[in-house]
Amino acid sequence: MPVVCCRPRAEVTGCYRVKLLFDQNLSRYLPSRLEDLYPESAHVGDHELSRASDADVWAFAKSQGFVIVSKDDDFRQRSFLEGAPPKVICVQLGNCSTNALDDILRKRFSDISDFGEDADESFMLLS
Repeated sequence: MPVVCCRPRAEVTGCYRVKLLFDQNLSRYLPSRLEDLYPESAHVGDHELSRASDADVWAFAKSQGFVIVSKDDDFRQRSFLEGAPPKVICVQLGNCSTNALDDILRKRFSDISDFGEDADESFMLLS
């Protein structure tokens, strides 16, 4: 599998990879569709968290190094209150298709990689 690199990091050999954890309100097919850019990404359903509380999803993402991707405003609020980790990407695209979300995550790959790498950032809005 080819490796897609973001901007080079002087202190680390290789590329920074963002692992996305897609919330229940997003398609469970996104991790496999985006595997070329976001390897090791998952859907909450892949880890038996489909019916879990936001707090449980948060704790899982934190312990496993995931960035949460959600349309849920509760994760946005938790991000502002608690900070990272985990980081949160909030999707504000209305009632969009899986193709539209796939498209924006591909187009914003560089921005998302930089966000994942930036220790000072905990929240990103995709609109």
